[in-house]
Amino acid sequence: MDLYIYSDESGVFDREHNEIFVYGGLIFTGKDEKDNFSRKYKVAENAIRSGKYSAGEELKACTITNKEKGKLYRSLNNAIRFGIVINQKNVLERIFLSKKDKQRYLDYAYKVGLKRILKRLISEDKIDPVDIETIHIFNDEHTTATNGKYELREGLEQELKSGTYNMQYNKFFPPVFEGLEGVSLRFCDSKNTTLIRAADIVANRIYYMALNRRMESLIGVYISTLP
Repeated sequence: MDLYIYSDESGVFDREHNEIFVYGGLIFTGKDEKDNFSRKYKVAENAIRSGKYSAGEELKACTITNKEKGKLYRSLNNAIRFGIVINQKNVLERIFLSKKDKQRYLDYAYKVGLKRILKRLISEDKIDPVDIETIHIFNDEHTTATNGKYELREGLEQELKSGTYNMQYNKFFPPVFEGLEGVSLRFCDSKNTTLIRAADIVANRIYYMALNRRMESLIGVYISTLP
């Protein structure tokens, strides 16, 4: 069985002007489940679009009403939704001094946050690690350089498949999926990828709740908070 993970960002990683940065998304246990939710989400989009938005208009969280966002979010009620919430005030100031350090920290937060969430799903018997052959990760495309995308994929594979070694503490952290064949990572245009648009709605909801101190209202959403 393969895992399919779709995620998007919400917020700006800028400590001086922003408090919260979020990755949010969806995890599917198999292609059939992924395809089923993709169809359901398209139906929800079409119901909102009818008579108000053109056929080619992308329904993003930043362009539709709160009521419409709520309808799209509820269409994902039975999916595994997750969020990685970064409290920027707790991040070291020096990380914000260069674009490369900022991206390196965001990659770290993403892979560590995702690893924590997958381990929780395993502990709750939502995922059997022995059954997982490949993990397919789809992120909304952004301006990360090609080598940065390669480094993120390598980092994810190390966390999930190979395990990591902390030289400072002489400690090895075992992999989550020891029999994993590999991790694929693709950056997608949300206009052409239904479940990236769905991840955008999830990320936006988590961002709003985190910013307004209402995280307890996120029933059934797997959250990892950093640092």
